[in-house]
Amino acid sequence: MNVKEEMEAALQAAFAPSALEVVNESHKHAGHAGDDGSGESHFAVMIRAEAFQGMNRVAQHRAVHKALGGIVPRIHALALDIGG
Repeated sequence: MNVKEEMEAALQAAFAPSALEVVNESHKHAGHAGDDGSGESHFAVMIRAEAFQGMNRVAQHRAVHKALGGIVPRIHALALDIGG
């Protein structure tokens, strides 16, 4: 399973989102800082789930990072678009 698939599975399990899109943007950063050559270093996530309602932005980001657990230290960048 690649990193994108791991992220999708973890986020589905944690939040049962109504919308989820995980995009590997590593190709946009080839040769830049943080590019480890794996092709799995930079990701963007759009997620919508009822679980985020009533949370401020910091709490939403913390919840996503917690759900991703050990995946986050393996990547260089993670852009989040979160909503309830």
